[in-house]
Amino acid sequence: MSAKLPRPAPLSPADFRTVVRLAPLVSIDLIIRNPLGEILLGLRANEPAKGSYFVPGGIVLKHERLREAFTRILKRETNCDGKIEDARLLGAFEHFYEVNSFGDATFGTHYVVLGYEIALDDASALKSDAQHSDLRWWGERDLLASDLVHDNTKAYFR
Repeated sequence: MSAKLPRPAPLSPADFRTVVRLAPLVSIDLIIRNPLGEILLGLRANEPAKGSYFVPGGIVLKHERLREAFTRILKRETNCDGKIEDARLLGAFEHFYEVNSFGDATFGTHYVVLGYEIALDDASALKSDAQHSDLRWWGERDLLASDLVHDNTKAYFR
């Protein structure tokens, strides 16, 4: 019998800053493909990776099961619905950045990322969130060749 967990909740800004400064963040990145095999990328509006195209993704909250985090992140980042059971785990990845979202030059950001690939047959609900100024479908070859796409995103296709 599994223990009942407290309800997942985001950390306060001060607590989140402390975690980013002291520990890696566990996150999920979503490699979303349309029926043509193209990959959805968003132009990052904030750090880290500001100004680069990146796959949608987000951090896992304390007491949040991976399946719940997957569904929440997909909905928040794209406005689309999906389940982790319909995705394929590509593996665990590490992302290191010299910057953070707080503009503090004294520490960077470290993510341990679970990359999941999922097919999205219906993109009619697709809408970007506040973290992205643009959503665009990319061919794999095009994203690998583009200087606009962040290297951490390219790693999913190498």
